[in-house]
Amino acid sequence: MDTGISPPKDAGVCLHITSLPGQYGIGELGDNALRFILSLEVMGFSFWQVLPTGPTGFADSPYQTQSAFAGNELLIDIETLLREGWLLESEVEGLAALPTDTVDFGSLIPLKRTALNAAVDRFLESAPGDKLAACQAFADEHDSDWLHNYAVYRVLKAQHDEKPWFEWPEKYASRDPEAIAAVEADNATEIRRVKVLQFMFREQWERIRTYARKHGVRLLGDLPFYPAYDSADIWVEPHLLLLDDAGKPAEVAGVPPDFFSEDGQLWGNPVYDWAYHAADGYAWWARRLRYALALNDEVRIDHFRGFEAYWSIAAGAATAGEGRWVPGPGEALFDALREQLGELPLVAEDLGVITPEVDELRARYGLPGMKVLQFEISDHDFGPHKIGAGNLCYTGTHDNDTTRGWFLGGANDQRDPDEVRRNREAVLAATGGAEDTVHLDVIRLALGMPARTVFIPAQDLLGLGSEARLNVPGTTEGNWRWRMALRDLRPELCEVFRTMTTEAGRNPQVAAAGV
Repeated sequence: MDTGISPPKDAGVCLHITSLPGQYGIGELGDNALRFILSLEVMGFSFWQVLPTGPTGFADSPYQTQSAFAGNELLIDIETLLREGWLLESEVEGLAALPTDTVDFGSLIPLKRTALNAAVDRFLESAPGDKLAACQAFADEHDSDWLHNYAVYRVLKAQHDEKPWFEWPEKYASRDPEAIAAVEADNATEIRRVKVLQFMFREQWERIRTYARKHGVRLLGDLPFYPAYDSADIWVEPHLLLLDDAGKPAEVAGVPPDFFSEDGQLWGNPVYDWAYHAADGYAWWARRLRYALALNDEVRIDHFRGFEAYWSIAAGAATAGEGRWVPGPGEALFDALREQLGELPLVAEDLGVITPEVDELRARYGLPGMKVLQFEISDHDFGPHKIGAGNLCYTGTHDNDTTRGWFLGGANDQRDPDEVRRNREAVLAATGGAEDTVHLDVIRLALGMPARTVFIPAQDLLGLGSEARLNVPGTTEGNWRWRMALRDLRPELCEVFRTMTTEAGRNPQVAAAGV
């Protein structure tokens, strides 16, 4: 029944954990995350959107993770380990010498893994009984589901020079029971280390989530559409994906040519065997989503349109343009998820080639979609009606240039100069602003839209240009590296955004006070 009462509106900030400030080479789950949450509260934001937090593999992409369930141990906070006595200052000197304005993954990964192994060994030697019991309880809870298999996978991967599982010797790739039993017996210490690191990740994550709730900030997580081919999930359950008799991809995923890439995006990972998932009642999807919702308040599902139809490309094709649309599971999947999990606090990433059928699927389950001002603002028919209360509104996403970079036409911009000029004119006409304040003007425009929630990338809050772009789709070099500085969210800037969220009726503190 329509009560005539509009639902409350709010706003949030997009910032991946790796982009947080800090002195050990990468953003981490420590005090700087808590400080960021406090800044969100001060500015009147009630959501923090993060990218997937799984252990990264190929090209350091958070959308190509080695597990659909595990956490990325690179995000474990070094300061916390020092404070708890699991690390010594001398053991993190190399990490402390890394740059603070970018993530140098090549240098970071070996240094951090060495430090984390030292921390685990000291934890197992000297942690109090209640802490060891909590760690064991975590393992007992998750071992049979995913943790033990993930730990064995990581140990084998390390022993085979980080090669993907499908390049291991056959007895390991095919999970020969005798071979795996021997690995477990010979590597009990290394397997336990992996499990302890997952406990540490979960413990630090829960600290952040508890603090966020205390300060009125909800976490919006992110679920990649596909698991990586080289992942513990597919090593253990290859039938989840459509593979040939040799265990190789028969078809691979991607998206057709679009705004982001004129050749489309050839992701290269195998597509799902949806017939298997249907026969299994979509149990793996339910497990995966249940776990994601245990860590986050809401979850954004990447590439939602793939549930209606997905772009499938023959293995070996040169570009994604050679693909075709194949029907996805549609309502059958979401009916099964709703039956197993109840109402679904999900956000549908419905960007790209969207058909009426995709919109109908999203609307059937009451899922908000996404509208990105960088795509909408140049439309001749642009206005609040194009955004709608049933959507989330973004100034840009992790795949876009920053607002300032997009306005000026950054280095990776595929638009011609005339299109960039016309876009600038459209932006200035829509905002009534000026070039030097374009990021603030676009943020103000977004906050004034009827969308339930408005999300702003942290780079836009700071007014940064293309140098702060996080990802260029279709490329594998130089992405996921940008980081904030400790000094960036200064008090006077926080006050600017507190005023903006308040004036837009999106500051929950002001609304609660009845101001």
